[in-house]
Amino acid sequence: MALYKRKKTWWTDFSVNGQRYRASLDTTDWRAAQQQEKKLIAQAGAGKVSQPGRALARLAFSVAIERYLTLRLPRLARKTIQTERERSKPLVAYFGAKTVQSIDTDDVLRYFAERNRAGISNATINRERDLLRGVLVKAQRWNLLETEELRPLKVESRVGSALSTADKLHLLKTAESKPAWQIAYLAATLALNTTMRAGEIRGLHWCDVDLMNRIIAVRRSKTGQGKRVIPLNRDAWDAILELRRRSNALFECEPAPGWYVLPHSEGLRNPDPRMPMSGWRTAWRNLTRAIQCPECGRQQKPAKACSNQKCKADIHKVISPTAGLRFHDLRHHAITELAEGQASEQTIRSIAGHVSVKMLEHYSHIRMDAKRKALDALSQRSARAANGTNYVTKEPEAANADAQVVEKIGGRDRDRTGDLLVANEALSQLSYSPTSSN
Repeated sequence: MALYKRKKTWWTDFSVNGQRYRASLDTTDWRAAQQQEKKLIAQAGAGKVSQPGRALARLAFSVAIERYLTLRLPRLARKTIQTERERSKPLVAYFGAKTVQSIDTDDVLRYFAERNRAGISNATINRERDLLRGVLVKAQRWNLLETEELRPLKVESRVGSALSTADKLHLLKTAESKPAWQIAYLAATLALNTTMRAGEIRGLHWCDVDLMNRIIAVRRSKTGQGKRVIPLNRDAWDAILELRRRSNALFECEPAPGWYVLPHSEGLRNPDPRMPMSGWRTAWRNLTRAIQCPECGRQQKPAKACSNQKCKADIHKVISPTAGLRFHDLRHHAITELAEGQASEQTIRSIAGHVSVKMLEHYSHIRMDAKRKALDALSQRSARAANGTNYVTKEPEAANADAQVVEKIGGRDRDRTGDLLVANEALSQLSYSPTSSN
C-alpha cells in the first residue's frame, strides 16, 4: 500500500485479494490520511468497498464503449458525441466481443499496427487511442497496462495557411459558380470577413444578429474566451442579407429569433430552422478540388481526361490551387490579413477571440510579400540616409498620419467598437466583391 498526494490531497493505492484500489482520502493531513487508509483497507477486506469500474470491465468491449458514451452524453455536445460514435466503429470492429478486462498492452499495440498498415494517419489513430483509453480508465484497467508503450504516436503539426490574393479570388469565384455551393460560399465569406470558425457559423441564431447595428454576437464557441461581438463589414453584411433572403424564401416568413441562420436540411424535403445545419463538407471538398480544363475551360472534378466529349484533353496533372485547403484555414487567412493591415494585437484578439500572444502567433502567417515590403522600406531608408536625406524631418505629415492610425487602432482610450470596424474594414478592402468584379 502507498500514500501519495494529488495537489494537496492525500490518496491511497493498495491491493486486497489481488484487487487494486485507488481512492482519495479527502484530507490534507498526513496522520488523518493514515487512519483513513487503515479503515478503507479493512472495509475492502470485508467487501464493503464498491468498485464502479469492475462491472464495466467484465462487459464485452462493444457493450462497454456504448455504455461509456451514454454516460458522457450530459457532458458533451451533440456533434462531439456523433464524432465519438464514428470514431468507435473501428475499435468495435477490432476488439468485438473481447471483454474489457482481457485487453492487454499487446492487443492495443497490434491494433495500432493494423490501423497503420491500412493507411490511417497517426492523428486519427491517436484520437481512437484516446477513446479506448477513456473506456479502460473507466473500467480501471488502463493503469494495469504498460502505458509507456502506449504513448500517442508522433504527428507532424500543421499550423494553417494563408491564401494568396489570386487563390482567394479563385476560391470565391469557384464557390459562387454553382448553386449547390452557395452555402459553402456564404459560409466562406463570413469566415474570411469575421474570423469565425465553422462551428460558430453553424451555431448562429437570428437573435445573435443585430441588423440595426450590423454586428454578430458569438455566444457559442470552442472556448469561453471565444464568445465575442464582431461588427460586420460590407461583404459579411451582404452574406447575412443573402442568408436572410434564403430563409424568407424557404419558410415563406420572416425568421424567428430562435431559428438558426443556417437551418438543418436546407434544400431537402423537411428543412427545420430549429436545428442547425450539419455542415457543408461535401460542397467544400468539391469546390476546393474543382479544376478547369486548360483546353476547353470546362470546370470539373479532377480526372484523367476532360469530361467534355469534344475535348477529351489529358488533365491528370491539373491540380486546383486550393486543393487540400481546410475551411479552418480561412480563419488563419483572415487573422493574417488583420495583422498585415496593422491592426493591434488587442484588436485582433477582440475579433478572433484569442486570449494569448502565443495563440495569436500560431494563427498569424505574415506572408512573404508583406515581409518583403517591410524590408524594402528599410532599404529605401538606408538609401535616403546615404544621400544625406533627413527623411524623419522631411515627412512630418506621413509620420503624423501613421501616429493617428496607431492611436486609432492601438490606443488605450480608443472607442473599441470603432476600432473593430476599422480592422474589419481592412478585411473588406482585401476581400472579393462580386459587384466590383463585374
